[in-house]
Amino acid sequence: MTDMLSDRDATRIDDVIARRAEAAFGFLERLVAAPSTVGQETEAQAVVAEELDRLGFTVWRIPVPASIADDPAAGVPQVPYTGRHDVYGVTDDDSAPKLLLNGHIDVVPAHDADLWSGDPFVPVRRDGWLYGRGAGDMKCGFAMASLALDGLRGAGVDLPGPLGFLSAIEEECTGHGTLAAARAGVLGDNVLLMEPTGLDILVAGIGVLWIEIEVGSAGGHAEVADRSGNPVRSLSRLIAALRRFEERMNEENPDPVFATVPHPYNVNIGRICSGDWASSVPARARASIRVGFPRLWSPAQAEEAVREVILAEAAEDPWLAEHPPVVRSSGFRAEGYALDPAHPLVTTVAAAHKAAHGTTPSPYAIGSTTDARFYLNQFNRPALCYGPNVRNMHGVDEAVELASIVAGARTLARVIPTLLAEGTGFPQPDPEGLR
Repeated sequence: MTDMLSDRDATRIDDVIARRAEAAFGFLERLVAAPSTVGQETEAQAVVAEELDRLGFTVWRIPVPASIADDPAAGVPQVPYTGRHDVYGVTDDDSAPKLLLNGHIDVVPAHDADLWSGDPFVPVRRDGWLYGRGAGDMKCGFAMASLALDGLRGAGVDLPGPLGFLSAIEEECTGHGTLAAARAGVLGDNVLLMEPTGLDILVAGIGVLWIEIEVGSAGGHAEVADRSGNPVRSLSRLIAALRRFEERMNEENPDPVFATVPHPYNVNIGRICSGDWASSVPARARASIRVGFPRLWSPAQAEEAVREVILAEAAEDPWLAEHPPVVRSSGFRAEGYALDPAHPLVTTVAAAHKAAHGTTPSPYAIGSTTDARFYLNQFNRPALCYGPNVRNMHGVDEAVELASIVAGARTLARVIPTLLAEGTGFPQPDPEGLR
């Protein structure tokens, strides 16, 4: 890595970051207070656009066309795209950015709000942590980037090349926001996604498929329950078969990229819906399921494998054999991905972190996915994730450690000028290199 900052610059940057930290936390609080579940992103995107404008970016809205559903890399849309958009900022609208910062503005729902210590969308600080839905995944990354850029501006460090900043929608279910922006030409020579990583470097993720299983019957009175097909019972049998499939995937598909992940492929039963009365046999039962699958499988292969498991199990049950379950894709159709831990983008971020903190962060892989997959798989652009320390992502009392936002900003303020100066000097990843 070519160090673009003098020791004096680095000290000034760190001083500004320390002074501006409270403003960054306030920005994060405004983001958390703007609920941005899928389909409801507009208010939070306006907060992002205002912040990018303050930081000197030219700000654009990037539409997500309905035709994105036909893209070979797409999943299944959740709600219409009319009135919804990505927000994109660039420091030089005449040139493509050498570095693109990527974050997703959408958050998962918080329907079990009564289990939280407070309102999920009212940010609360406690013991050095900020609580709220999306505080961890991943609005904290926006605050980290804003703070890093304030540090550079306040220290008088000019950016040596064009920088892009994308706030994408729908990362939590399809990735269509990032995919649509990339198809529209919003790319960088290198991409840094500000996902929460505990200040380590995330370089790889598995494949992820969303499916819905539906089992139907004629329903009826509970008095004949012993003589009626109950779709809830049948659904339970199919779920048990998928759990056995999960174990086979983990046993039969070793991948050195995920050697440190004990159980990378999980079948998660995210939601079950059935019935309308305790004394009625349900007429229908549905399960929404997330299936993690090996990186070297395509989404189509994964879906076919899942269908085979479900239909084979159904054939063994007399009632299900006569009432076959319906299996449909319902969201993610995400490929696995990996960036070589020795890639210069990884070593540059690691060197910047060491310069800021004196320790070397570890590259790692997870049994999940991020939008980095599109940049690596579809656009041949190096991409990794680096961001703050969080807890209870997608869970009750989700939170981010405020000090880690400051620490991450110090790293990012050293990364940005280096990557903007070097640009396309980095080799692009070989899609076959990690197979």
